[in-house]
Amino acid sequence: MLGEFGFLFIALGAIIILLDLWAIVSVYRSDKGVDSKALWSLLIVLLPVLGLGLWGLFGPRGMAHPPSSPEHSK
Repeated sequence: MLGEFGFLFIALGAIIILLDLWAIVSVYRSDKGVDSKALWSLLIVLLPVLGLGLWGLFGPRGMAHPPSSPEHSK
């Protein structure tokens, strides 16, 4: 009933959703400010394909350092 193109579009949609989720997690793991993280996440959610492409080109890079304390190093 769906045809070959229907399955292709479903697979492509699933891949885009997974890439968007990965991008949002990467944004929140970055060392940028809360405002920047919120704007990037909103852009990726509202414009999944374009937002993903823009994040790939201009998005925040780097990971935030975990909090360190003497208790954690034991």
